[in-house]
Amino acid sequence: MMKTCWNRLRYLLVASAALGLGGCDWVLFDSMGAVGIAQRDLIIVSTALMLIVVVPAIVMSFAFAWRFRASNRHARYTPDWAHSTRIEVVVWGVPLVIVAILAVIVWRSTHELDPYKPLDVPGEPLHIEVVATDWKWLFIYPDQGIATINQLHFPVGRQLVFDITSNSTMNTFFIPQLGGQIYAMAGMRTKLHLIADAPGQFRGISGNYSGRGFSRMNFTATATSDAGFADWGAQVRQAPPTLDFDTFRQVAQPSEGHPVTHFASVQPGLFKRVIDQFTGVGENTRPAATPPHSQHQIPEE
Repeated sequence: MMKTCWNRLRYLLVASAALGLGGCDWVLFDSMGAVGIAQRDLIIVSTALMLIVVVPAIVMSFAFAWRFRASNRHARYTPDWAHSTRIEVVVWGVPLVIVAILAVIVWRSTHELDPYKPLDVPGEPLHIEVVATDWKWLFIYPDQGIATINQLHFPVGRQLVFDITSNSTMNTFFIPQLGGQIYAMAGMRTKLHLIADAPGQFRGISGNYSGRGFSRMNFTATATSDAGFADWGAQVRQAPPTLDFDTFRQVAQPSEGHPVTHFASVQPGLFKRVIDQFTGVGENTRPAATPPHSQHQIPEE
């Protein structure tokens, strides 16, 4: 009877674990860019090094309990035992070596994967200005003179230089498959360098809770050929709207599930004006309408 109950409980535990893991997404390990691949490898190496300590500790905790159980008469009983140099060397030495190795790896990767550091990629980079609003993403292409909402296009193999800010609460700009995430903060400009090594569509999200519409604050990032990017740019230029600061203030009003929107032209310096409205610079210093909890000024970086 006990064996039958245990078998049923075991199957129930396995089913519960499978159900709980059903919502997991391994997107971080399906990287499509040089930065994402480097960060993926860093996660794997760091985890493997830590498992050198974690796995033996877990195994020994069960092995010791089994070996020195009350019913095992063959286990040696040594109540006066207090010290073993060999055990101390292993218990303290191995973790110290692992920590030292991790320190070197993290030090090097922190500098190599600095989001502000340009990538060692030939060719002219593509500059994109990103503004996080409630609850949507605005992408401005200053060199192309166009803008979009919740849609990001770029060529494969070309370095992407993102200038990022927020018109409201703090958000996090994150394209998991391309790697890296960085905060978008009102009144500040942050930078991020990425690249896509293969064509495809990648999910972009905000990694920082910013209100009731946070869960739908997503966008699609599409990597395509140079010709495909040029065709997409020509399509955007056929859209009638022009994005100036007054139009931006309307766009920045809180909304959820905002549809993809194109702007055929953009007011020059709009990105800087969005930042300046929080720092008292410019003619109009009043921020676009945001919820009361968002009216938090942050000094310019």
